[in-house]
Amino acid sequence: MSAEEATSAPVTLTPPAPWTVGPVTRTDFVRYQGASGDMNPIHHDEEFARAAGFDAPFAVGMYQAGLLGTYATGWLGAENVRSFRIRFLEQVWPGDTLTSTAEVVREYTGDEGDARVDIELVCTRQTGGAAVKAWATFVVPGAVAHP
Repeated sequence: MSAEEATSAPVTLTPPAPWTVGPVTRTDFVRYQGASGDMNPIHHDEEFARAAGFDAPFAVGMYQAGLLGTYATGWLGAENVRSFRIRFLEQVWPGDTLTSTAEVVREYTGDEGDARVDIELVCTRQTGGAAVKAWATFVVPGAVAHP
């Protein structure tokens, strides 16, 4: 194998170890609300949440999505994000422990000739239920694309 072949060999990405956060608290929810500007009282006011039919305030869904974004960009770099979409699945409550995981779905050469990877991310509650799923495309840092 030539030196050129060795440096251009396909990169097989391995996702990072799962990242666990929690148990999450109402304070976590309020801090996220303050940062995002979403001050809907259903996410921090017990009386308001109960009047709306919930047992307690619950997390803003973007809190969990933000955890997945942090997990993915810590692995592949924020500068390499090309797309990121999410689906909210379950509410997150005070006391929940959340675990973020990733799976490589596809590695390929992008339209600009760069090495790309599509990943699926899941933020799971301690119950086993998925709170949020995300799908993202990244440029692979340091990889050489292949024709």
